Amino acid sequence: MASRHSAAVALAAVAALCAAVLPVRSAAAGETAGGAPPEVLPALSEWHGEAGRFTLTGRARIVLRGTDHRTDTDAGRFAGELTGHHRVTHGAARDGDVVLARQPSLQDRLGKEGYRISVGDRVTVTAATSTGVFYGTRTVLQLLNDDSRAARGSATDIPAYRERGVGVCACYIHVSVPWFERLMKDMASQKLNQLWIEAKVRSDVDPETAFWGYYTKTEVRQLAALAAKYHIELVPEINSPGHMDPYLKNHPELQLKDKNGVPSPTRLDISGPAALTYYTSLVDEALKAWGAKQWHMGADEYMIGSAYPDYPQLRAEAVKRFGAGATPDDLFTDFINRVNSHVKAAGHPLRIWNDGLTGKNSAVPLDRDVTVEHWTSGGTMETPSQLIAEGRPVMNSAYSLYLVRGGYTTQTQRLYDSDWSPLEFEGQTLASKPANLTGAKISLWPDSAAAETENEVEAKTFMPLRFIAQATWGGPKPSPTYAGFEALAKKIGHAPGWSDTDRTPVADGTYKLTAEDHKTLAPAAGSDVVFGTDPSAAWTLKATDDGYYTLTSATGQCLEDNRGELHTGAPLDVGSELSVNTCSADSRTQRWQLERSAGGLLIRNAVSQLAVGERAPDGAAVQSLRGQTFGTVS
Repeated sequence: MASRHSAAVALAAVAALCAAVLPVRSAAAGETAGGAPPEVLPALSEWHGEAGRFTLTGRARIVLRGTDHRTDTDAGRFAGELTGHHRVTHGAARDGDVVLARQPSLQDRLGKEGYRISVGDRVTVTAATSTGVFYGTRTVLQLLNDDSRAARGSATDIPAYRERGVGVCACYIHVSVPWFERLMKDMASQKLNQLWIEAKVRSDVDPETAFWGYYTKTEVRQLAALAAKYHIELVPEINSPGHMDPYLKNHPELQLKDKNGVPSPTRLDISGPAALTYYTSLVDEALKAWGAKQWHMGADEYMIGSAYPDYPQLRAEAVKRFGAGATPDDLFTDFINRVNSHVKAAGHPLRIWNDGLTGKNSAVPLDRDVTVEHWTSGGTMETPSQLIAEGRPVMNSAYSLYLVRGGYTTQTQRLYDSDWSPLEFEGQTLASKPANLTGAKISLWPDSAAAETENEVEAKTFMPLRFIAQATWGGPKPSPTYAGFEALAKKIGHAPGWSDTDRTPVADGTYKLTAEDHKTLAPAAGSDVVFGTDPSAAWTLKATDDGYYTLTSATGQCLEDNRGELHTGAPLDVGSELSVNTCSADSRTQRWQLERSAGGLLIRNAVSQLAVGERAPDGAAVQSLRGQTFGTVS
């Protein structure tokens, strides 16, 4: 009898707890009781206000309940992000504390990312998972943003879409790891959970691909660790069978040749067995380096600027494999399916872009489990509703959400004013939300890499990032006007710790750069770019508006990195000769960043991200000074 009585009491206690922390949503999303909803981004799914305010004092503790190692680690960082120094502890809570509670049994109600927040005599965040608790702490930081005071009330906050993303094409150029870290901090503050990166890993499988634009495996591991820290899923990509020149440049035997025998360095020849073997060898190496769950193979723009009839061997191979009625589209689709089988066998779901799906692949249908990211429409391309009807996962990666260096920029105000949602694709708007619509993302592309610096891209990404977070989390509009939304975003600002990069470590002025035995900044003989103890060789440093420096010689010319092989204006040649040219306020390749390193300051070009004269651990690319390193700045 005693045992059954104890069980009944326990069940009653659980029921009471669920009733306390998970009220039934009788009000419409965003409806309030007793006060306006808090000013947070993305907006809370709902808010039930109460009279009074909570004040965080110096004696407040972070009290943990039912947490795991992940939440404990997050809590330690959260304690440092709050104003003041707060002790993290387990046990009973008291008034004024912030309570973080993980209850896995609530996953049916809250999902993997939702959470419940209650602000009263104490602040309590309850979630089923460590990610849910983490997102709750992001809201707490915003609630207490102004003066360490927050309105009393409660909310259950659950995202509308499971994929809320950002994409960065670090293709042909090298986007710095510190830039990615600042991006991930801001993504986490906005509860964005997916980061797609197209980037080349410095390969041991194919060392011939180790020309500039790559990431060392050390850098890849750093990015993966940062993503894990901020509860972000990394989705890496090696584009194929198109856009493969970062890999095929030194492999003419793998390049697709047209009917006149002219090779195309951007296209992998999928008519032979070597194509799949080569591509999957790169994929396996990259997946191991990234430690990623999903794999993106791109599969876009294979025939951009050309057409299948220019490559008759593709149709011939399709007919050979699939019958007389087969088309090159069937061969293309089969290549995707075979990549899918390869990565799926190792537990990695596959993703592609949509533009290669023209509906002309009647002999070989695309595998149903391949996620399609829809970015463009037109011609015979399958529409979003057709892709949805096939039952496959579909993500909205619309061109309207693009940011292009030196080109198109997301028209955030237009999207906000029009109440854009992930249902609005390029060319078609869905009438209702299907279960297999995964979400949406903004995408950053380097089409004119030399047109803008990383810092400029970062600045123009500020509002689009917050817009996509709001649109995919799915809460009520935080303001009826875009002006109000923008004002709120700027009031909240960046994530805690976002601005901890020392962008201008020395004041404007004239400096002498010294090195041990090597006296030439550029490796070419006869260059007038020199440094040393001679006052005439001094360089004048001046900070730019976007957080870099110009380096002006005694002759009044500016140091520049714009020689060798270029792509979208960004140098790709390691060790290419630096130059001095007429100073131009518009030239981004004349902008330099200074980074503290052993023995002094490292000089790195703002566009190419190539360092000058630094040693190259783990294969890191530099502008070579014959193995010498910079010394101190005097």
